[in-house]
Amino acid sequence: MFPVVPERALLELARTEGGSDTLTLLVRDQDTRRLLLLRAVLDAAEGAERSVCTAAQKARLRADWALLTEADRLPSPGAPTSEHRPGRAATRRDRDAPPGARGTSAVADAPTGAWSTHAAGDAPTGAWRSRAGAGAAPAGGDARFANPARARLFHPLTGPWARSCLRGLDAAPGPAGGERERRLRRDLAHFSAIAAVVAAGAGIPFSTRLTARAGVLALPSLGALHTARSGDVPVDVTCTEGRLVLRQADAPDVTVHLESGVGAWSGALAWTPAHALPGLTPTAPPLPLDDLDPYRELPDGPGHGDLRTPLALDDAERKRWLQAWSGTALALRAGGAQRLTEAGALLRCLVPLETPPDVGTGRGSCSATRREAFGALLSSTPPDPVTLAATLVHELQHAKLAALSDLVTLHRAGPAARYFAPWRADPRPYDGLLQGTYSHLALAAFHQRRALVGGLPDRDWAWAQHARYRAQVGAALPALVGSPDLTVRGRRFVDEMAATHERMAEHPAPRGHVARAQAYVASARTLWTRRHASTLPPSNG
Repeated sequence: MFPVVPERALLELARTEGGSDTLTLLVRDQDTRRLLLLRAVLDAAEGAERSVCTAAQKARLRADWALLTEADRLPSPGAPTSEHRPGRAATRRDRDAPPGARGTSAVADAPTGAWSTHAAGDAPTGAWRSRAGAGAAPAGGDARFANPARARLFHPLTGPWARSCLRGLDAAPGPAGGERERRLRRDLAHFSAIAAVVAAGAGIPFSTRLTARAGVLALPSLGALHTARSGDVPVDVTCTEGRLVLRQADAPDVTVHLESGVGAWSGALAWTPAHALPGLTPTAPPLPLDDLDPYRELPDGPGHGDLRTPLALDDAERKRWLQAWSGTALALRAGGAQRLTEAGALLRCLVPLETPPDVGTGRGSCSATRREAFGALLSSTPPDPVTLAATLVHELQHAKLAALSDLVTLHRAGPAARYFAPWRADPRPYDGLLQGTYSHLALAAFHQRRALVGGLPDRDWAWAQHARYRAQVGAALPALVGSPDLTVRGRRFVDEMAATHERMAEHPAPRGHVARAQAYVASARTLWTRRHASTLPPSNG
């Protein structure tokens, strides 16, 4: 079902690179997994007890999926047919028919057997069935999908929504009105909003009732309506000819006009439009800067520290993002052409975060990725283009390695946190050490390439950054290479990482930077050993 990673691609990725074919392989696989995840949501809803998911909720979920499938079956823009053309209303007969009864759809064709025991002919009404690889997306961003249904499905923050649905549907029945029930009710209501946005983008007229969450109705990729009342508020939505009318009790109607791509405008103060940054290159689509989606928060847990607070941007913060973003492509290109290529292929949205107080000033920032939100990068407001470019390089390596790990078993090490990593004060598990070393190797290469560019204004700073990252990687590599838990392909991967690290010595940093970097790593190791060595077995020698 899932593709085999060629040796050439494995070695490209081990060097923290990746050509167009390699990146497309990762993207296609992640998109196929998204279809499987969505199928899992529908199967879990159909199989849930009525105390978990009521008959009315199941019926609404089927109707939403049918509307989404109808939008997915529409032809690409500029190629209308007599059967499906933008602007044709989806009838009740259309929406109630089982998938496959009205032609074909890559969205309606979700892989069977991977998440459900249903055979293809036994799928519940409204279920999606797919060939492996259906829905594969070209590398380069949501706006390049053939229709708005596909763009919405593969938007990164749909992943956390689906995971939240599965947690709610798989949980044991609880007391009526409990937190799990409230969360699941909101999750399913959000999918109704997703389906409405997709139908509107496809030009399908409709009328439906949606539910605002805590006084906010988020319409993904369009914007958000702030309701007159707080709490969960019903909002009636009518769509005709690229215009949405949002109606709630005790408040004036709000008319929203859809724009091409991301965003929708309205003269009403209750409406906040979605925002996007210009394409990274002249031919690239705009990149969503998503500060509205209710599923953009980081999950609770020690892995994310204090990065769980998303930021709602004001005009000043948006300008700072735009200023940094406007020079990011140039900074990426200076650090190697492949850095710009991988950003264009993998990055689908940016999610602003508040800056934690311990980040400090200057070029400090915080960032994160989420495995279930492939293509999303979460970051505090970047102080300058070079910092933002380095953040992209860092976080996209995590996305690449996570995607590769879904296809290839690199190691079988356990979760015990026992390894020294110079960039962390706490012990790391083997997989965490591999992830951190991989991203730091890419940063060492990025800053070295920048330092080798003639006339670079901050060349000395770039050399200092390169020396520090390379020294950190050098301290971590022995534990990675020497692990008995590596698979055959995993050993090829880490050996190529080590070879890449060694080749950097062909263009060494100035001696002073190298000496300071080595002293920094030695100090970090000494401090770490004092804190942890007495309670942990030897790890990095």
